[in-house]
Amino acid sequence: MDRQTHENSIIEYMLTLLHIADDAPLNTVKKSDAEPTGAELLYLETARQIKAFIDEIPGGFLIYNADGAEEIVYANKALISIFKCKNLAEFKTLTGNSFVGMVHPDDIDAVQKSIKSQISNSPDNLDYVEYRIMRKDGIVRWVEDYGHFIHSETAGNFYYVFISDATEKVTRRMAETATIINEGKAKEQKLQSLIEEYDKERKLIRQEHLQRLEVIEGLSVNYDSILYADLDGDKVLPYRLSTRLERQFEQRLQVRELQWFLTDYVKVWVHPDDRERVRQKTSVEYIKKALENNQTYYLNYRCIQNGETQYIQLRIVNVGNRERVSQIVMGYRNVDEEVLQQMKQKQLLEVALNNAKIAEVAKNTFLSNMSHDMRTPLNAIFGYVALAKKNADKGKSTRAYLDKIETASNQILELIDKVLEISYMETQDYAVKEEPCNILDFMRDIHAASINAAAQKNISLALHADSVKHANVYADSHKLAQVLNHIVGNAIKYTKAGGNVVISVSEKTNDKSGEFVTFYFTVEDNGIGISKHTLDRIFEPFEREHNTTLSGVYGLGLGLTIAKHLMETMGGDITVESELGKGSKFTAILSLRAESETDEQQIEAEAALNACARGKKILIVEDNEINLEIETEILQDLGYETDFAPNGKIAVEKVQSSANDEYALVLMDIQMPVMDGRTAAKEIRKLSNAAHANIPIIALSANAFESDKRESIEAGMNAHLTKPIDVPVLSEAIKSAICER
Repeated sequence: MDRQTHENSIIEYMLTLLHIADDAPLNTVKKSDAEPTGAELLYLETARQIKAFIDEIPGGFLIYNADGAEEIVYANKALISIFKCKNLAEFKTLTGNSFVGMVHPDDIDAVQKSIKSQISNSPDNLDYVEYRIMRKDGIVRWVEDYGHFIHSETAGNFYYVFISDATEKVTRRMAETATIINEGKAKEQKLQSLIEEYDKERKLIRQEHLQRLEVIEGLSVNYDSILYADLDGDKVLPYRLSTRLERQFEQRLQVRELQWFLTDYVKVWVHPDDRERVRQKTSVEYIKKALENNQTYYLNYRCIQNGETQYIQLRIVNVGNRERVSQIVMGYRNVDEEVLQQMKQKQLLEVALNNAKIAEVAKNTFLSNMSHDMRTPLNAIFGYVALAKKNADKGKSTRAYLDKIETASNQILELIDKVLEISYMETQDYAVKEEPCNILDFMRDIHAASINAAAQKNISLALHADSVKHANVYADSHKLAQVLNHIVGNAIKYTKAGGNVVISVSEKTNDKSGEFVTFYFTVEDNGIGISKHTLDRIFEPFEREHNTTLSGVYGLGLGLTIAKHLMETMGGDITVESELGKGSKFTAILSLRAESETDEQQIEAEAALNACARGKKILIVEDNEINLEIETEILQDLGYETDFAPNGKIAVEKVQSSANDEYALVLMDIQMPVMDGRTAAKEIRKLSNAAHANIPIIALSANAFESDKRESIEAGMNAHLTKPIDVPVLSEAIKSAICER
């Protein structure tokens, strides 16, 4: 936008705002019967700010219509004062509400001719004219008039004018001119000197008015602090102050040293992490260099006010000589709430549209794949249940069917975990457990869990683990199983019937002591493969090779994302090699601590734990009858006596009224009517009887996030276990809690 167009838009904006009633309250301005919008309130407040600023300019300021009777649109307080009027209404009455009425009748023709001539010859510059006026008290005064013609397609033709009283100057000049003329040629040089001095003064005045106009333009972007600075003179003058700058200027619009102000502002307000950058980019040298080829530049940084971090934008504008940077305007504003308004609208819309499309595709993919992947194991469950019922009367063993039902059930659970894991993993609410694990048994379980799925597609599923020497290790077998199940499941999905999938594991000892061993879990297939384009994004959520849909193979597109995150959580990584049409090779790399050989002391300690806990009585707190039945049977099979309470309130009462050491442990559900498990645990810990208050409590809940476990511990429980019940884990937790009491 060129300068003329820019000035037109600023003045047009001012003209529009000045039509708003001066004294209208903010909450009464309406464009319709509806409540005023935030934009309307901001519109009115901006108008008031601009009008308030112009009213405070020392010189007069006028806007009048260039057509017809040259009606006055606006006059500031200084101009009204020059005419010795009390208010705008009195001023309009005195002048007949027109520019012509302001000018002395003897000067009007010369003024009109001069203005038209200057506009015709130099339309882009301010015109200058001197003329007489007659004040309300009848006294004639001389004024200087700096005006500019503006044409707006929407608002019409207008003049905006800066006017100041020049009576003393003109009178002095006339007297001096007359004296010089009378003194003749001897005084001619002095006259020339005075004329040059006057021209210099006029140039400075014009520059001052232009600077003020630039400040008015700056107000249109609603900065909360506006400063005018002279880089060469090391001076800064505020036009408007926010609470952040009141300290530096002592709540007054006074001149300060620029270098002192910049240094003190950075030290007092700027966030420590941003201070060096702000100090560098607000130095006089940097400002001059930045504005050599640009009219303006801005800087975003953080401030600390009242203990809170705020985001500030500083914009610096060159308002002086474009060939030599010296005069600048500095505008500060808080962009916490306005950041979206300052971003490019086109970019925002494109990002929003793209996100909407991605979300829609992700949603559709998610729902479609959920339906498929849930029905497959459910079909297996219903099928094997039917077979078990059919053969139960024939005396055949149903153990094999139950094993397969259990496998399919685990697949359902795995699918549910997969969906929950996506939101769960974003919280980074993970804790890695180190538990004894046999890698060979673990790999056999992985192979067994996928053998049926492979057989259904006539795919060969092989397991190679012969090179493993350190089978007993400490690992988070649950998370590692999730990783490998995701990878193996994908390999089977994307391998055609008759293909091959090979699961293998190898090891590399990290040091001579053999304490840590790096394992390479590899899953290789001869399936459809992955293109180079997709390979770079294969671990992103919902990302799949496009031709998988065409081949009729469906999946959630979440497995590899979860697998990658789990491996990184455990300190490992996943790599992939693939060629489209030839197959893929995924390798999960993880270092694990090798387990030392079990000695007699460990065996004796395990036996002591079993003897310590055997036969103890456990209070089961559970409101679900099915869960209660399952938990009761499991505990009784482990050798414990049981009692139960249907909610937390009754559990507290039973513990309080029990004999000392009657209950060895409380197995507590979390979500229950009347009183939940965590509240019940807190109440038990408050009991006056120490034997009751210190009873071990283990939470048993379907809530499996780390945050849920943390809340249980904070409520006073000894441990938090999840449903479905892992019997060995439950047994170990109970023995530890009872025997370590």
